[in-house]
Amino acid sequence: MPETAFKSPTIEQAIPDSTVAPGHNGGPPLDEVHRPEWGNDGIGNYFYWKAAHRRAWRNPSPGIVAFRIQKAERLGLTYEEYTLEILERGRHLQIEDVERIAEIKQVRAAKNRE
Repeated sequence: MPETAFKSPTIEQAIPDSTVAPGHNGGPPLDEVHRPEWGNDGIGNYFYWKAAHRRAWRNPSPGIVAFRIQKAERLGLTYEEYTLEILERGRHLQIEDVERIAEIKQVRAAKNRE
Protein backbone atom coordinates (compact mmCIF):
# COMPACT_ATOMS: atom_id res chain seq x y z
CA MET A 1 0.00 0.00 0.00
CA PRO A 2 1.36 3.46 -0.78
CA GLU A 3 2.68 5.51 2.11
CA THR A 4 0.35 8.47 1.37
CA ALA A 5 -2.72 6.35 2.17
CA PHE A 6 -1.87 6.49 5.88
CA LYS A 7 -1.53 10.31 6.05
CA SER A 8 -4.49 12.14 7.42
CA PRO A 9 -5.27 15.79 6.57
CA THR A 10 -5.67 16.57 10.30
CA ILE A 11 -2.18 15.26 11.03
CA GLU A 12 -0.71 17.39 8.28
CA GLN A 13 -2.42 20.48 9.71
CA ALA A 14 -1.00 19.80 13.16
CA ILE A 15 2.56 19.95 11.83
CA PRO A 16 3.86 23.44 12.67
CA ASP A 17 4.92 25.85 9.94
CA SER A 18 8.54 26.73 9.46
CA THR A 19 7.69 30.34 10.48
CA VAL A 20 7.32 29.34 14.14
CA ALA A 21 10.36 30.21 16.24
CA PRO A 22 12.30 27.37 17.86
CA GLY A 23 10.97 26.60 21.34
CA HIS A 24 7.53 28.04 20.57
CA ASN A 25 4.60 25.68 20.98
CA GLY A 26 2.70 27.16 18.03
CA GLY A 27 -0.28 28.10 20.18
CA PRO A 28 -2.27 31.30 19.83
CA PRO A 29 -0.77 34.53 21.15
CA LEU A 30 -2.00 35.72 24.52
CA ASP A 31 -3.82 39.01 24.11
CA GLU A 32 -3.77 40.04 27.74
CA VAL A 33 -0.87 39.81 30.12
CA HIS A 34 -1.76 37.61 33.08
CA ARG A 35 -2.53 39.70 36.15
CA PRO A 36 -2.71 37.80 39.43
CA GLU A 37 -5.70 38.18 41.71
CA TRP A 38 -3.72 40.43 44.10
CA GLY A 39 -2.49 42.81 41.40
CA ASN A 40 0.94 43.61 40.09
CA ASP A 41 2.42 44.87 43.37
CA GLY A 42 3.42 41.69 45.13
CA ILE A 43 1.33 39.55 47.40
CA GLY A 44 1.84 41.41 50.71
CA ASN A 45 -1.12 40.94 53.05
CA TYR A 46 -3.53 39.97 50.31
CA PHE A 47 -4.74 36.73 51.90
CA TYR A 48 -5.20 38.39 55.32
CA TRP A 49 -7.34 41.10 53.70
CA LYS A 50 -9.28 38.51 51.73
CA ALA A 51 -10.09 36.52 54.88
CA ALA A 52 -11.08 39.70 56.76
CA HIS A 53 -13.34 40.73 53.87
CA ARG A 54 -15.06 37.34 53.94
CA ARG A 55 -15.62 37.57 57.70
CA ALA A 56 -16.99 41.11 57.44
CA TRP A 57 -19.47 40.27 54.67
CA ARG A 58 -20.54 36.83 55.91
CA ASN A 59 -24.25 36.34 56.36
CA PRO A 60 -25.58 38.11 59.45
CA SER A 61 -28.76 36.95 61.16
CA PRO A 62 -32.07 37.66 59.42
CA GLY A 63 -32.99 40.14 62.16
CA ILE A 64 -29.87 42.23 61.53
CA VAL A 65 -30.43 42.13 57.79
CA ALA A 66 -34.04 43.29 58.21
CA PHE A 67 -32.94 46.12 60.54
CA ARG A 68 -30.27 47.30 58.11
CA ILE A 69 -32.64 47.16 55.13
CA GLN A 70 -35.26 49.25 56.96
CA LYS A 71 -32.65 51.76 58.10
CA ALA A 72 -31.09 51.98 54.62
CA GLU A 73 -34.47 52.53 52.96
CA ARG A 74 -35.31 55.29 55.44
CA LEU A 75 -32.03 57.02 54.58
CA GLY A 76 -32.39 56.47 50.82
CA LEU A 77 -29.42 54.09 50.60
CA THR A 78 -28.99 50.52 49.46
CA TYR A 79 -28.33 47.68 51.90
CA GLU A 80 -24.76 47.40 50.60
CA GLU A 81 -24.06 51.13 51.00
CA TYR A 82 -25.44 51.14 54.54
CA THR A 83 -23.55 48.00 55.56
CA LEU A 84 -20.32 49.29 54.03
CA GLU A 85 -20.67 52.49 56.04
CA ILE A 86 -21.00 50.43 59.23
CA LEU A 87 -17.92 48.38 58.32
CA GLU A 88 -15.82 51.40 57.29
CA ARG A 89 -16.80 53.91 59.98
CA GLY A 90 -17.89 51.63 62.80
CA ARG A 91 -21.17 53.47 63.38
CA HIS A 92 -24.75 53.38 62.14
CA LEU A 93 -25.85 56.34 60.05
CA GLN A 94 -28.57 58.54 61.50
CA ILE A 95 -31.00 60.97 59.87
CA GLU A 96 -28.78 63.82 61.13
CA ASP A 97 -25.82 62.58 59.02
CA VAL A 98 -27.10 64.52 56.00
CA GLU A 99 -23.65 65.40 54.63
CA ARG A 100 -22.34 61.82 54.73
CA ILE A 101 -25.53 60.44 53.16
CA ALA A 102 -25.24 63.02 50.38
CA GLU A 103 -21.61 61.97 49.76
CA ILE A 104 -22.65 58.31 49.46
CA LYS A 105 -25.41 59.21 47.00
CA GLN A 106 -22.95 61.29 44.93
CA VAL A 107 -20.58 58.32 44.68
CA ARG A 108 -23.49 56.11 43.58
CA ALA A 109 -24.53 58.64 40.93
CA ALA A 110 -20.94 58.87 39.65
CA LYS A 111 -20.72 55.06 39.38
CA ASN A 112 -24.03 54.92 37.49
CA ARG A 113 -22.79 57.48 34.98
CA GLU A 114 -19.73 55.40 34.11
